[in-house]
Amino acid sequence: MMKKWSVLILLGSFLSGSVYSQKSILPDFYADPSAHAWDGQFWIYASHDIPGSKDWNMVDWHCFSSTDLVHWTDHGVIFSLADLRWAKQWAWAADCIKHNGKYYFYFTADEQIGVATSDSPSGPFQDALGRPLIGKGEAGTRAMDPAVFIDDDGQAYLYFGQNGLRVVKLGEDMTTRNGEIVKLKARYFHEGVWVHKKDGNYYLSYTSSRGDNVANLLEYSMGKTPFGPFAHKGVILDNRSRNVQGSIVQFGKQWYLFYHVQGPSPYERRVCSEYLYCNPDGTIRPIRMTREGTVLIR
Repeated sequence: MMKKWSVLILLGSFLSGSVYSQKSILPDFYADPSAHAWDGQFWIYASHDIPGSKDWNMVDWHCFSSTDLVHWTDHGVIFSLADLRWAKQWAWAADCIKHNGKYYFYFTADEQIGVATSDSPSGPFQDALGRPLIGKGEAGTRAMDPAVFIDDDGQAYLYFGQNGLRVVKLGEDMTTRNGEIVKLKARYFHEGVWVHKKDGNYYLSYTSSRGDNVANLLEYSMGKTPFGPFAHKGVILDNRSRNVQGSIVQFGKQWYLFYHVQGPSPYERRVCSEYLYCNPDGTIRPIRMTREGTVLIR
């Protein structure tokens, strides 16, 4: 069932012992926003926190769409653990990509990464392989938090990992691997990688392994190829929460950051957005959370 939500209320959260008011753009409780701009619309693919939960025990994923960044349509559950035979727990962060008219949904389940497909960005999605694309333990890092990037030449790359960043090329069918899994170096990398390209630079943004609230810093590194080497550039955002994960997307001439903050608890999170700007040398200007959030700049 699709539901429309209008972001008109500022939601207050107790973060790091103080009160910070952030404008949540989605209903309670969603996290790990993977944002994309396709065919004149924004799409967010999010993990789904269970109200009252005391752990990361999510079971399904939703997607949301908008044309103005203010009013969002909830397209409901697009995929869930119930759709899998090979995993029964931990429906964590996911990403989705459009390629040759189809949509490919890469998701974390039981510390493995799978891929599901659909002819529509709102699903429903179906498990494409009947098994993981990246299995537990095979990459020397925790198989989680997939991020898919398609370069200008059409080659697709799957990035993932926790406390050890990995990348592998994908085949043209987007459901198979094309080569070996490669280790990447990214200073302070913890988890939640996102990849985007701007003016010939490749940007890795990710949750860092430092900060005063376990994983509250979103940092980034820059390189000249999809495999790096990547030079650490600094902090993009401190969300003052138990953890952070985000995505960066361009719509028109404006760039946006989508991220989550903790709500009533670290396991009940809310999705927010801010404008993102770069300096003349391509480095990203640090972002401070605001009460206003974003609207579409045309």
